[in-house]
Amino acid sequence: MINFFILYKEYIALGLFNVAWTMGNRNAFSPLLWPERPAGGHILSANVQGFAMIDVNSIRKRCVDIVLQSGEIVREHWFQPSNVRHKGSIDLVTQTDLAVENFLKEKLADLVPGACFLAEESSQEDSAPKDTCWIIDPVDGTTNLVHRIPQVGTSVALWHQGRVELGVVNVPMLRRCYWAARGYGAFCNDSRIAVSGVDSLGDALVGTGFPYDIAARLPEVMERLALVLPIAQGVRRIGAASIDLAYVACGKLDIFYEAGLKPWDYAAGMLLVEEAGGRVSNLNGDPLQFGEPLLASNGRLHALAVDLLSSTN
Repeated sequence: MINFFILYKEYIALGLFNVAWTMGNRNAFSPLLWPERPAGGHILSANVQGFAMIDVNSIRKRCVDIVLQSGEIVREHWFQPSNVRHKGSIDLVTQTDLAVENFLKEKLADLVPGACFLAEESSQEDSAPKDTCWIIDPVDGTTNLVHRIPQVGTSVALWHQGRVELGVVNVPMLRRCYWAARGYGAFCNDSRIAVSGVDSLGDALVGTGFPYDIAARLPEVMERLALVLPIAQGVRRIGAASIDLAYVACGKLDIFYEAGLKPWDYAAGMLLVEEAGGRVSNLNGDPLQFGEPLLASNGRLHALAVDLLSSTN
């Protein structure tokens, strides 16, 4: 059972922390005003180290604050030289990736005691977690970071009982923080977001990305582009899947597809799209499993996108 006295004290402390942190960071986004839980709003049940119930409504406030704080590390490092190391021929890691991941793991460990971590820079596995788990990409778009292109995101998702319950994608250099909790909708900073109303492929702006092993997978990449380019209004490659998905959620993109993604690339963004009214699947239109090519859309275009791309799967 929850000790409600302790939770009450935590709420008071959290409120004071939010006010103090915001006053000390005038340009920071601190979501002090949050929408009330809608009727039938979801309560996340988790049995972790004595916690019988965890209220997403309280977790999300603290989680977003933690992710926003981690964005200050990115902003600080932006104006310093990057110490770049190669994980693969074109797969990079910097001191920023490591610093942000370490910060997030330290802070989030106290938020849901007992939850495990599936994080890009420290995890060997990339299969679906069996337990309650934080799925983290500390810097999505490391190549963008190295070249000082501002589409650099931090993606944090809370996974529980086979699905994502909470997702945050922060883009610190653009001061945009996208977040969603299952049953609450999707937001950018303090504003609710929704997918586009586009219902024609000819009017659709499509996002995609290229895998790190593109040399070996070039034929399938080109096959899909050959199908999409002639029929879509345009194609964009932003270089950070979490941001692509956030852009689908807020209507900037109408469709996004990519193969070779890891769970930390899309876990948070997937919930953003769903809570904004869109749809996420594999290229066949079936529920997405870890390791499969991802297809996200505004929902209206999903069947058309599946018809277009399923033959390439």
